[in-house]
Amino acid sequence: MAPDHEVERYRMGAKRLDYSPLASAPVGISGFEAAEVNTPEYDLVVIGSGPAGQKGAIAAAKARKSVAVIDRIGMIGGVSVHTGTIPSKTIREAIFQLSGLAFSALYGAGSPGRVDISVENVSSRVKAIVARETGVVRAQLERNGIVVHPGCASFLDCHTVEVQDGDGEGIRLKGHKILIACGTRPAHSPDIPFDNHRIVDTDHLGDLGGLPKEIIVVGAGVVGLEYASFMTALGAEVTLIDQRPVVLEFVDRQIVEALSYHLRQQGLTFRLAEKVTKVGIDPARGRVFAQLESGKRVQGDALVYAVGRQANGDQLHLEAAGLAADSRGKVKVNEFFQTDLPHIYAAGDVIGFPALASTSMEQGRLAVCHMFGIPFEHMPNLFPYGIYTIPEISMVGQTEEALTANKIPYAVGIAKYSELAKSMMLGDETGMLKLLFDPETHKLLGVHALGQRSTEIIHIGQAVLFYGGSVEYFHDMVFNYPTLAEAYKVAAFNGLNRV
Repeated sequence: MAPDHEVERYRMGAKRLDYSPLASAPVGISGFEAAEVNTPEYDLVVIGSGPAGQKGAIAAAKARKSVAVIDRIGMIGGVSVHTGTIPSKTIREAIFQLSGLAFSALYGAGSPGRVDISVENVSSRVKAIVARETGVVRAQLERNGIVVHPGCASFLDCHTVEVQDGDGEGIRLKGHKILIACGTRPAHSPDIPFDNHRIVDTDHLGDLGGLPKEIIVVGAGVVGLEYASFMTALGAEVTLIDQRPVVLEFVDRQIVEALSYHLRQQGLTFRLAEKVTKVGIDPARGRVFAQLESGKRVQGDALVYAVGRQANGDQLHLEAAGLAADSRGKVKVNEFFQTDLPHIYAAGDVIGFPALASTSMEQGRLAVCHMFGIPFEHMPNLFPYGIYTIPEISMVGQTEEALTANKIPYAVGIAKYSELAKSMMLGDETGMLKLLFDPETHKLLGVHALGQRSTEIIHIGQAVLFYGGSVEYFHDMVFNYPTLAEAYKVAAFNGLNRV
């Protein structure tokens, strides 16, 4: 989870910036040498083919630049495609469709649903989607004339990168500009005895070999909470442990409380403000245990360690280029995504918060626009956030907590999914949509949603925020009926009636 000051920088303090090409902007380190014999030279070398690297590379190619992308063998599309965003969201959708969650409202809470879901059901679906998305990314790179070099990258100097393949063979590439977009990996603790069988990180959930009956999840950040909700939906008894007293600190408190209540109703046990001091397997009982600082001992059939991500910047030999990563492997950048060397940029998860696939795509594109003098706009205060728990959460704009801290008056309008015909048809009456707006001008300030398709309908509010619109837009417009989008009209009536 990102520190509060990082959240505020993106959600409250950031302003809409309009960047034009800077005539005085440095174009690179002086003395850029001509390419050595058999050392290919490119306008841009991109390290990583995940969301930031892919979109950055394509933006450069469309500007008629020569581009090379480096990524590990078999990892085209990056962690996002292979172990992160695409697999986890595919798992979520498969669980939702196969577990019968949408049918409980129609056939009763005790309904068994459509099928008896199995790990094989989910795994086959994930493999199919991953294969398809890998093909899509590869085709996009090829279509734009981008050269892909499979292997692991490391700097030799500030313009030269070596690529080592799995057989120990290597080539050298020279880049006039370089974009670091190497992503992250699950963070590990030396105190956790990972065995990739019963004690695993989030990249090795498949190694559990099936769905254990009782699962311990350590870490209640976005990833930990998502997977905990998935396994709860599948009928596992899940205990979620985190040393922080609250979850999702940057999310609207009312939304988080509603999510927590729903998950508890489904059987999830929260152990918050609890620090794990020891993890192991009890030889007498053959069970995994987590010893807590408070003296409690939690036991289960398996443990998933989901305490943050480690950026891969520490694996690039950055010191050879004159750069350094911090203790979490992150690379420091300025508002233009430049590192301390102006011709080397970084984007995506490797630079830290918000570490979302959507924002990483935009960062990669913006970094390339800046490095090649292409005009662009950057509006991080309007980045939407999607948290794919069951039920899902989405938000854009400001929160009640941020408005209160900045002494900005606001009013609230709420629509409960139980008021919407569409939500009843979908079997989801637990959701809600919340609008924050100025009580005098009625200008929209923030939108927060919980429930089915929240990450889809949030973009309606995002558009109104972009144009500086008011809640009267929702009050006066005609929405298709029945839809979840109608929640905006219900929430607008609710809020305006209060003021």
